[in-house]
Amino acid sequence: MNLWSARFSSEINPLVNDFNSSIHVDSRMYKQDIQGSIAHARMLGAQGIISKEDSEALIEGLHEILSQIEEGTLSFDEHDEDIHMAIEGLLTEKLGDVGKRLHTARSRNDQVALDLRMYSKERSQDVMRALKGLVTTLVKLAKEHGDTIMPAYTHLQKAQPISFAHHLLAYASMFIRDLERMDQACERMNVSPLGSGALATTTYPIDRNMVAEELGFNGITINSLDGVSDRDFAIEIANNIALIMMHLSRFSEEIILWCSSEFKYLKLDDAYATGSSIMPQKKNPDIAELVRGKSGRCFGNLISLLTMMKGLPLAYNKDMQEDKEALFDSFDTAELCLVIFDEMLASSDVQKDVMKKAAQSGFINATDCADYLVKKGLPFRDAYSIVGSLVKYLELHDKVFEELSLEEFQVFSPLFEQDVFSAIQLENCVENRKVMGGPAKSSVEKQIELIEEILDGYYD
Repeated sequence: MNLWSARFSSEINPLVNDFNSSIHVDSRMYKQDIQGSIAHARMLGAQGIISKEDSEALIEGLHEILSQIEEGTLSFDEHDEDIHMAIEGLLTEKLGDVGKRLHTARSRNDQVALDLRMYSKERSQDVMRALKGLVTTLVKLAKEHGDTIMPAYTHLQKAQPISFAHHLLAYASMFIRDLERMDQACERMNVSPLGSGALATTTYPIDRNMVAEELGFNGITINSLDGVSDRDFAIEIANNIALIMMHLSRFSEEIILWCSSEFKYLKLDDAYATGSSIMPQKKNPDIAELVRGKSGRCFGNLISLLTMMKGLPLAYNKDMQEDKEALFDSFDTAELCLVIFDEMLASSDVQKDVMKKAAQSGFINATDCADYLVKKGLPFRDAYSIVGSLVKYLELHDKVFEELSLEEFQVFSPLFEQDVFSAIQLENCVENRKVMGGPAKSSVEKQIELIEEILDGYYD
């Protein structure tokens, strides 16, 4: 029998009961529900709302239930409406009338809001640890590949030479922002809604701050209506995860390209690739493809949450039961993708020579050639035009800049001298870009230093 059934004169339709139930989703919040109930019971006793003896019995009973769940000796009835009613039912079975006192001065509305915040804080930390692990791997690889020259692209066309380290650190910068966003979201949601009641608090002399402090919150929500109906924190986390997955998807796309026979920049370890059921030669980058595909799930979860909330009047509405499945799936998906992507990347084999050879085609030192003329006193637009004509000549004769003689250079401009060959050397093209944020070794080392400083601020 449902704990709220006293008001009803007939039994609920079993199909409605199944439709209404959320135990299959919210049962994973059992620990947070019990922790919140322990803090609530302790406060009730401290405030004299229930006796000290009843308070202590409730706390002891809740600890026993938690131990039994974690030991696997206690499970939930599939007919339980939700985790909150399930825990209270188990406690009442154990303690009788004393168990019925636990729900004094609270509602499931503020209880579920509390549980979801606590669960979200914990799972956000899991995602942040995975992010930190991936950024650490990117930094490690960047330290190893400061001298690995590769072409950078715009419009998927070869553009300018950079180092592989510089390319990796671009993604490290994205994931650092993701880490910061998750941290900021955790800070914003770190206030306790418990004590908001159904929507208008309670007539009992509760101490909301006592409960908040015991549960590790920085404070309490300042408005009870908002306290039970706010799901901004869930939407913000889902949005942050969508951004993480978007960044992972972009990186996955590049890895998929790099593993192709057209690029051959990267070889995946056999442990992180799969074969074909019919084509024995195939080695497919399925991990990267799945990460790319799973990004769509997380985007959909964000849209689901926004759509669910957009038309809801204050305060709590049953629609909000749908918040957990979308948010939980985003947590699970992001953490798994980050961990397996990290392992795949760390074990991959970078083909330095192939990258260097690719950088030697496509005229990616053309800008440096133009800059050479500018440094000789020519206006940039004139230099740009001269080098454009030079590229046309190279294409016609199937040559690259390095294969030209000085006499050929000077046909296009008398400003070209012997030092032009040094100016267009790929290594120099990279190393001369010493501007902060650029691909020169000094800049890359500074980027690594800054990223490591940020990482040090986030503890495991």
